[in-house]
Amino acid sequence: MRNAGWNRIVAAGVVAALLGAAAACSSRPTSTSSPIVSAVPTSADADTLARLVADLTDEQLVGAVLMPSVNLDDPADVTAALVRDYHVGGVILMGRGGDVAAVRVLTGKLHEAADTPGELPLLIGIDQEYGFVTRLTAGITQLPSAMAFGAAARPELTESAWRAVGGELLELGINVDFAPDADVLGSAANAVIGSRSYGSDPKAVAAQVAAVTRGLQGAGVAASVKHFPGHGRTAVDSHKNLPVLKQSRADLGAADLPPFQAGIDAGSWLVMSGHLDVRAIDPGVPASFSSKVLVDLLRKQLGFTGAVVTDALNMAPAQRWAPGEAAVRALLAGNDLLLMPPDLGAAQRGLLDALHSGRQLRERLVEAVTRALTVRARVRPAGRDGLDTVGSSPNAALAAQVAAAGITILKGACEQPLVRGAVRVTAADGRADKAAALVAALGRTGVEATVGKVADKPDKKVTVVHLVGWGDGPADLNRRAAVTVAMDSPFILARATSPVRVATYSSTLAALEALAAVLAGRAPAPGRSPVSVAGLPATACGPQ
Repeated sequence: MRNAGWNRIVAAGVVAALLGAAAACSSRPTSTSSPIVSAVPTSADADTLARLVADLTDEQLVGAVLMPSVNLDDPADVTAALVRDYHVGGVILMGRGGDVAAVRVLTGKLHEAADTPGELPLLIGIDQEYGFVTRLTAGITQLPSAMAFGAAARPELTESAWRAVGGELLELGINVDFAPDADVLGSAANAVIGSRSYGSDPKAVAAQVAAVTRGLQGAGVAASVKHFPGHGRTAVDSHKNLPVLKQSRADLGAADLPPFQAGIDAGSWLVMSGHLDVRAIDPGVPASFSSKVLVDLLRKQLGFTGAVVTDALNMAPAQRWAPGEAAVRALLAGNDLLLMPPDLGAAQRGLLDALHSGRQLRERLVEAVTRALTVRARVRPAGRDGLDTVGSSPNAALAAQVAAAGITILKGACEQPLVRGAVRVTAADGRADKAAALVAALGRTGVEATVGKVADKPDKKVTVVHLVGWGDGPADLNRRAAVTVAMDSPFILARATSPVRVATYSSTLAALEALAAVLAGRAPAPGRSPVSVAGLPATACGPQ
């Protein structure tokens, strides 16, 4: 390979800096006694990684920064061929997976097909945030949404729960989770983030982000703190348009950056750059393509030494350039992994052409590949045994504990039953399964309940409980309901008219079981809304 000596010099310097910073993170005290997994295997020291990078062909060097999407339903042999032919350093699993055994077969094929220098594992990532951004929905432990964790406000429980599900992901062959979401929510209109956020208090969100990072990486799965430098204070969907962040640099530092700093201080191996126009730093340029954001702010000011991964390059703000040009620009801006290029072949050709044209790309590419390989050295090998830990009872118990800790009564009486006599559960369109699940859960508490429809005639002898969830608006409320329950972000409760209003922030079976216990007066509602809901307190139970 050309310039191998120069590659070795650059790579050795980058790895030494990375591993030195990792050691510093490991020795830094944390809020819990749990260790941060940041040690690199002894065989993957700076010299070894430098040699690995130096020995790569140009095609392998380019491939190592590419992370295309693979659909969970695609044939394993087809996806394995993509990994092998393009020498990619990682993939992201998309779609919905309903069979954990099939997921394990797919990831096994991908790992086997990988072009793995030094036998480092392929990066296999997934958007498993829980809540409404969840790829694996069956056979695996289901945590509640980020906002439920924010309502529970118990970082030690957050860390334990995420360590448990991190172990499940690793058992399935997945070693990167594109979580936690570090966005501080600033507007009820921000539906693209919504309950993906841990709340609107930067300090509280920071504590949760650090806990998730420690939990995932304690299980050997790379966390990816996103969407830098913060997608919480805009109502624009960055999949479709470029959101504009109008806050001052000081305001950005006070309100948006603390959770990212907390994730970095907790030792996060990855940070995801957001497609965001940060006017105070580099106006008109997406942060994902801005060295002022990714180098000057993220690396020099916040001290991040891990790998930066782009948000998906098939999103609208990244498609202002052709795929090959976008890949080159993203890399030169400071990204180390290029996620979901819309045309993998074009991205590869663009990088190779730039590499051979003297666009000063080689040094940057060597640096990026070195960081990517460092992450691959840090993740633990995927499980080779059975799937006994996946969806296990102890893990389900942790998820249930979190769900129960987050239940919040924003209006209504506390420490007594919220429903009496016969109960009818209604729900917004498309949520009949959730209504049926709540009816079953209420039955287990001794409460007689049936599933009804919003159009049913009122009956003074029946207490109506109405469920609303992600994407529902005022038109989806039931004005006759005695109890309205928000199974996603609680903002909709400001528009409800029910005398009792409850937030679960999530619609998992564990959340509905916890809700049933609260409705029946069998359990308290200890949560506090982590966001402000117009006209309602953070909780009707306890100090405000």
